[in-house]
Amino acid sequence: MPLLAAFLMNLGAISSNKDKSPKRSKFFGLDLKKKKKRVMEERKSSVSDVGAWGMNIISSVGIIMVNKQLMSQTGFAFSFATTLTGFHFSVTALVGWISNASGYSESKSVPFWELLWFSIIANTSITAMNFSLMLNSVGFYQISKLSMIPVVCVMEWILHGKQYSREVKMAVVVVVVGVGVCTVTDVKVNAKGFLCALVAILCTSLQQISIGSLQKKYSIGSFELLSKTAPIQALSLLTVGPFIDYCLTSKSLLKYNYAFSAFCFILLSCSLAVFCNISQYLCIGRFSAVSFQVLGHMKTVCVLMLGWLLFDSEMTLKNISGMVLAIIGMVVYSWAVEIEKQANAMSIPQPKSQLSDEELMLLKEGMDDSSLRDEELGQLPK
Repeated sequence: MPLLAAFLMNLGAISSNKDKSPKRSKFFGLDLKKKKKRVMEERKSSVSDVGAWGMNIISSVGIIMVNKQLMSQTGFAFSFATTLTGFHFSVTALVGWISNASGYSESKSVPFWELLWFSIIANTSITAMNFSLMLNSVGFYQISKLSMIPVVCVMEWILHGKQYSREVKMAVVVVVVGVGVCTVTDVKVNAKGFLCALVAILCTSLQQISIGSLQKKYSIGSFELLSKTAPIQALSLLTVGPFIDYCLTSKSLLKYNYAFSAFCFILLSCSLAVFCNISQYLCIGRFSAVSFQVLGHMKTVCVLMLGWLLFDSEMTLKNISGMVLAIIGMVVYSWAVEIEKQANAMSIPQPKSQLSDEELMLLKEGMDDSSLRDEELGQLPK
């Protein structure tokens, strides 16, 4: 009988081992699922990054082509740039309101004074850019746009203490030189034009830095932030825009001949502006203002190439060499930023345990069960 009892006890222990083993396999299965989930998230993030940049480049180049036809004298001669920007933000605000009303996006709380301050900076940037283009030559206007890259770097260093590697700095210089070679021609400047360009550079740089900082500060998505700032910008630009455009062009918005074809191009411009604004907030939120400025000059290269293909613009060896140099600089910048990210990730201390509470509990249960089975089989636990 004692032998039979011992046999039954051993048989029960084996059965218990079979019942408990799924818990241990579940522990290892959770670890494998966690790794697969992390890999899938990294792949989705990479696809989203490429999609955001692609949307920004396509929509930005598209809106430049449409506005060129809309505002040129050979096109529809709609020369009211500031008011047109007000139309852009009005449609963007409408899309944001529809999205919030339908529950597609959630609305988070952001202090109104921060939204108002951001909108003032953004609208000042738009107005100063238009005055800079009117008062200065196209060459100096391009130089002022290129100078935003180092200004953004300096402002991020002052405001957020951000440091840049030597490779990133070298890549920025290469991009600036390349774009400058292919775009800057005649350079003429005066005191009023220089002042407008200076205001435009500072306000544009501060606006782009603020987009990323507001998203991080209030844990708000890019589209949610845009839907909050767009109505304020639209209302202010539509209020003062016609007066600013009259100062720039000496033409009244009320006397413009609104043909059906011109209305269609305005609507197309507004539709592209929605995607352009959303992708701008996306790119700055996912990357940085510096990356947006550097890689954003790919749009300049695309505009020059499309101008040569569609509008018979002159393409010289100087333009081609500048574009090639700019593209090389963008590739080097992307590589340098990736190296910088990997170096920062390696410098961050890893936590001692990567296991969740559930996984630790399962592991503990598995160890306890193993010790119990050893005792039942008449063995000492190791």
